[in-house]
Amino acid sequence: MSERTLRGKVAIAGIGETTYYKHGQSPDAEFKLALQAVLAACHDAGIDPKEVDGFASYGNDRSEAVRLAAALGIKELRFSNMHWGGGGGGVAASVANAAAAVHSGMANCVIAFRSLAQGQFARYGRGQAVAAAAGDDAFLFPYGLMSPAQRFAMKITRFMTEHGIRHEALRSIAMASYHHAQTNPSAVMYGRPLTEEKYDASRWIVEPFHRLFDCCQENDGAGAVLVVPADRAKDLPHKPTYLLGTAQGGHHRSAAPVHNAPDYASAHFPTVAKNMWAMAKLGPQDVDVVQAYENFTGGVLLSLVEHGFVDPKKANEFLVLENLLAPTGKMPMNTSGGNLAECYMHGLEMVNEAVRQLRGTANNQVAGAEVVAVLGGPMVTPVSSLVLGTEATL
Repeated sequence: MSERTLRGKVAIAGIGETTYYKHGQSPDAEFKLALQAVLAACHDAGIDPKEVDGFASYGNDRSEAVRLAAALGIKELRFSNMHWGGGGGGVAASVANAAAAVHSGMANCVIAFRSLAQGQFARYGRGQAVAAAAGDDAFLFPYGLMSPAQRFAMKITRFMTEHGIRHEALRSIAMASYHHAQTNPSAVMYGRPLTEEKYDASRWIVEPFHRLFDCCQENDGAGAVLVVPADRAKDLPHKPTYLLGTAQGGHHRSAAPVHNAPDYASAHFPTVAKNMWAMAKLGPQDVDVVQAYENFTGGVLLSLVEHGFVDPKKANEFLVLENLLAPTGKMPMNTSGGNLAECYMHGLEMVNEAVRQLRGTANNQVAGAEVVAVLGGPMVTPVSSLVLGTEATL
């Protein structure tokens, strides 16, 4: 029986992104931003946009596939897919779903994308007036547990307390992203370096995010990747980036309501990571660069642990700045600035950076990078992650 896998079957042939803006500063509407990113990805791949026949997104993206197809003059729309769940938990899943469509023959050329214009629509960090709280919120709002930072802080506090992990580990995660953003002119935080003193002096948000820099940005923009069959990618302009492994979902009762998950202090990756590594036929020891989704620095901590990159007993010793910096760190991470300092494009920008690292064109290039892992948005559910590699890894 043939092996059921996506490993090496598809490749990312093109990447695209818009200018990234602080929330409310984009001169263009969200839908136009999506079109710009798609066109950029097609141009990068050397493919006519009219050849695109599928779209995959996540986080309830408002730029609907049928509208994109009409605006782009696409000849035939064959695949239209949205990953359930909010935020960036679906970033890797959108690429995986595009890959599955291509490998199965449902489509030939699929765009995975994310578009956001928080100036045009609601901001994530600002609560909206509601007539009544329902579902989980009815049990949380009366006690002041409203924002994502408040909800996730409880889990991370539990984890850090159980393992004796100090706040300096979170500071190193933030500083690595800001460090890399200083050599990335596309980063929103370009020209705004972060020092230990600046981090320590910043205001509290909610413990353990007691610094402003522990929380992601709010941005406007769009990003896209173009997925094609592996054999076609070899004839296109850029060195192909192959999908080696991917998984999505969550472990037993990870979505139990009202903070009743039995494995409470979790980012929800235990089974996802296991399945991803199994498909990739690799492990964390084989990865050259990590792109770890930052909604909050504490979420990165849990993601790294659950994917096997960090032993929680050694987190204080390992999560120091020099280990996280490109090109010489033991685990170069978020090499374009990540959600904290490049742009909060719900993690799609991290997939683009993974491709640049494997092409050898990144601003903070890790020499000889062959394998990059992209860890999706932690602590939402379902979550997703993926591993990308060069032809040498096949």
